[in-house]
Amino acid sequence: MSKGYNYNYIFVMYDVGEKRCHKVFKICKKYLTHYQLSVFRGKITPSQIIKLKAEINSIINKEEDSVAIIKFLNDHYFEEESLGKKQSLVEQNLFV
Repeated sequence: MSKGYNYNYIFVMYDVGEKRCHKVFKICKKYLTHYQLSVFRGKITPSQIIKLKAEINSIINKEEDSVAIIKFLNDHYFEEESLGKKQSLVEQNLFV
């Protein structure tokens, strides 16, 4: 539930059927930066979130697929910690 906030930074994680995976990937790529496998993140406007959700909803099978959208008010009020393989320099500087 949005509680009337204007979110402008999100993470999207999805687990969808193989037939729909590439379509969901392409939709997310239009709005966000690919982070790893089925995870995207980035700055986004509230109206773009509405469009993103509508496009994803038109593709997924609601009985089999799941998509999680984690919303933040901005990109300054959360801490991210990564373990394992380092991301490229471009991806590491997304929060600068």
